[in-house]
Amino acid sequence: MKLVIFDCDGTLVDSQNMIHAAMQRAYEAHELVCPPRQAVLSIVGLSLREAFDVLGGGQQGLPVDGLIEQYKQAFFDLRHSVEHHEPLYPGAREAVLTLGARSDCLLGIATGKSQRGARAILTQHDLLAYFATIKTADDAPSKPHPGMVIEAMREAGADPRETIMIGDTTYDIEMARAAGVRAIGVAWGYHPAGRLADAGADHVVADYTELSARIDDLLFTGECA
Repeated sequence: MKLVIFDCDGTLVDSQNMIHAAMQRAYEAHELVCPPRQAVLSIVGLSLREAFDVLGGGQQGLPVDGLIEQYKQAFFDLRHSVEHHEPLYPGAREAVLTLGARSDCLLGIATGKSQRGARAILTQHDLLAYFATIKTADDAPSKPHPGMVIEAMREAGADPRETIMIGDTTYDIEMARAAGVRAIGVAWGYHPAGRLADAGADHVVADYTELSARIDDLLFTGECA
């Protein structure tokens, strides 16, 4: 059985506005200055504790536990407001539905979100049923540790040669490499295409049409089948 694992934020879903807004609220709750937007987007994909550690740059006394709780609450509140939304990227739904209809392929998620957050956004877009395995920051160490991918393969009954990781950050590519699986980088997310290539992506694609073709090449027409 083949396994295609998707990252969520920056790959399936454009959540940058929600993430930045929640970060601003978290820092403001502690009367701290939020890092610049680009710095915030650069840590998308990490688990929250690692993300705040990176953003803090080793700063002593940073109230990481409080920031995490404020961020979670802010994100929950924003998700239930009419002012913010997390749209799918163009072509994402079609790609998921096409792959999900195959009898020889399972789909997975590996994300820095929580289980609650990942399932909420997939439910919002009516895609939850298409994913056989969902691994999050609740289940394994933060990316780029390979734990999420390894656990997804175990749950799906796939081996590394039958698995591809799709993601928009170097954390995704490095996680895939550490787990011994192929990786495709997507150029519409939060890390530049050149960094994805340098991290070891087998391909970096510009849109979902190209992504579907590369998945077909790597998994279904002989390159690693």
